[in-house]
Amino acid sequence: MMNDLLQLSSLSTEEIQQILDVAECCRQGEFVDSEKGKLVANLFFEPSTRTQYSFNTAEEKLGMKVINLNAQASSMQKGETFYDTVKTFESFGLDALVIRDREDEYYKQLLGRVQIPILNAGDGKKDHPTQSLLDLLTIRQEFGRFEGLKIAIVGDVKYSRVAHTNIEVMQRLGMKCVISGPEEYRDPQYDYIDFDQAVQKMDILMLLRVQHERHEQAMSLSKQEYHEKYGLTAERVKRMKETAIIMHPAPFNRGVEIADEVVECDKSRIFKQINNGVFVRMAVLKRAMEGR
Repeated sequence: MMNDLLQLSSLSTEEIQQILDVAECCRQGEFVDSEKGKLVANLFFEPSTRTQYSFNTAEEKLGMKVINLNAQASSMQKGETFYDTVKTFESFGLDALVIRDREDEYYKQLLGRVQIPILNAGDGKKDHPTQSLLDLLTIRQEFGRFEGLKIAIVGDVKYSRVAHTNIEVMQRLGMKCVISGPEEYRDPQYDYIDFDQAVQKMDILMLLRVQHERHEQAMSLSKQEYHEKYGLTAERVKRMKETAIIMHPAPFNRGVEIADEVVECDKSRIFKQINNGVFVRMAVLKRAMEGR
């Protein structure tokens, strides 16, 4: 069986913990050049900075050879389909594909038709497995556990693949998950908490940007109004629990969901998350290469 990584909901909590264990080993400097000579392509059909280039970094650290697709300069501009593009790269003799696309569950059209591992780097508003894994690694490093921790995910939950993936896996790991933010961006399947209550009670505040590119209508609040009602300001940070931390999948909008001076404050783990992304992606790439 190929070690695809399409959605975390298909992995057991034991498998997830094993990936985090390998990621921690990678952070300690293990497995450098361990996949030397393997060939992987990054096919990003949607803009990315952190995910694409941390996958790049992970691949380079493992000693892999890397191909990056420039979709805007590919034959897709001549009408070639997503499926035919993926099959073309498989035909080059690659060992794995890292794919991001705007379509929810894009990978379903590839199942049984592509015979090399696929690592999902984000599909529409559905799943973002490696982002969730790096979030889990950051939380485990900070608290040493998941059971009993309380997290509020604040902002554009409705359109967030990060929120959907995180809530599913975090609940399985024993965390208490709630959401906060404007009514228009809430998902009714999740428990809601007032934002200022969340600031005071949560172990983790995870902030999300407003994903204007996925909306059909403009946000009803101005940026200033959003910041006043749901932005994490320095004043709100003072009311957080002593051991509480701040997280954000990034990119973040300074002065909207998070104040400029809060991005790198003592409680912020945002850039630690980004750093952990490299090690998590090394771990899932190693997993994909097992038996190859």
